[in-house]
Amino acid sequence: MLQSFRTNSFLIFSALAFIALSMFFIWNEQPYFTLFPVVLLAIYFCIYETKWAFLGLAFLTPLSVNIEEWTSSFGLFVPTEPILFGFMILIIALNLKKNSINAAFWKNPIIWAIGIYLFWVAITCITSTNPMVSIKFLVAKLWFIIPLLVLGTMIFMESKYVKWFLWLFISGMVIAMLYTLTTHASYRFGEKESHWVMWPFFKDHTIYGAIVALIVPLLFGLYFSKKHPPLVQAVVLGFIFINLLALYFSYTRAAWLSIFAALGVWALIHFKIRFSLLLGTALFSGIILWYSWDGIQMELERNKFEHTTEEFSERLQSATNVTTDASNLERINRWSCAIAMFKERPIFGFGPGTYSFEYARFQEPENLTIISTNFGNMGNAHSEYLGPLSEMGLIGLLTVLGVIAMIFYKAITLYYAWPENDRENRIIILAIILSLTTYFVHGILNNFLDTDKAAVPVWGMVAILIAMEIRLKSSKVTA
Repeated sequence: MLQSFRTNSFLIFSALAFIALSMFFIWNEQPYFTLFPVVLLAIYFCIYETKWAFLGLAFLTPLSVNIEEWTSSFGLFVPTEPILFGFMILIIALNLKKNSINAAFWKNPIIWAIGIYLFWVAITCITSTNPMVSIKFLVAKLWFIIPLLVLGTMIFMESKYVKWFLWLFISGMVIAMLYTLTTHASYRFGEKESHWVMWPFFKDHTIYGAIVALIVPLLFGLYFSKKHPPLVQAVVLGFIFINLLALYFSYTRAAWLSIFAALGVWALIHFKIRFSLLLGTALFSGIILWYSWDGIQMELERNKFEHTTEEFSERLQSATNVTTDASNLERINRWSCAIAMFKERPIFGFGPGTYSFEYARFQEPENLTIISTNFGNMGNAHSEYLGPLSEMGLIGLLTVLGVIAMIFYKAITLYYAWPENDRENRIIILAIILSLTTYFVHGILNNFLDTDKAAVPVWGMVAILIAMEIRLKSSKVTA
């Protein structure tokens, strides 16, 4: 009865609001009122069909577009970011009245690590050189993290919705990849065209390549997790073929290298390499690198391969060209600026989200490239690690590394703790670990967690891990 009353009240209010706003927009000769029913429908689903609205978000994320491309207003990915913002408000409002979040959620070390990170973001907003920019950065972080972790964990307590989320995100991404490949084919898969053929769904080939690489382990994991009917198996194999084709023609070196890194992590987990041995090898390699650096630098300077080549092997080799490759040199320029910014403000940094407004004056003449600008209006630090270092100081970087370390520690221990007879979920956990590996390795060279394209899958997969650990500890998984 109450539900029926609420539904009828919502529909009556929506109808009256639609009529009123339509009259207003028509009077002012504005055509945007035609989108209002879509907005109302989205609000209705978010409130009354929250679970499916959340899962639908996974499908819509690869297909979202940034309104900044068509307007002079601020950047906003629609429809995903408005939905995420609405979810955040809904979660806060409901939990102010009554806490409905599982107590185990708050006890999870990943949540504690993320909480410490967000706390430091808030502190550095106060000390920021541009507080308004930093506050916007914090709010954007919150509307990504809160809905995806809180709602995601609640929904993923039912294991079937884990696969729903992954398959919906992959399906949306396959549509984006088919669009990109079709457009790219009309230009004979040229290297120059590969930088923009994914527009309007993706800004450029770097973020497109990162997300294409991210779903490679997921597709293989879903394929091997269980025996599929012939039709489903054919569809999955088709998706894998499209995925690998898109990866190759993205011409994104960081994406290719991140796949090799994921294979390395798979080997470490599969063969159960002890952490002490891994740490010892890393320290030994570091010492060798330190004493051999002069010779390595001379070899790097001999590398003349350019990233503009379409040959796979030559393009990989161009990743170490620090002499003539403009893309690599510009990254070094951005990283040098980030380090210089850190040296000037090592404790609090310049403030979250301020790098692009501050780095221009830190550019050294010898580091400038043909794609550098004196005004420093070319974006971010191109690193998930050096960006926070420059914007939030050393503590900011440590909080980021703490979040990543905790995610992988909990994920790997969850994989080993999961019952071996539940092969399907074990493989999905492993696939998520490898998928996150591709992103955070890619994060050495680029940073995209401030966009929905990366934030939704990354935080969504973290929510899956948290939910699965809660299920395991609550004995909902039988050995």
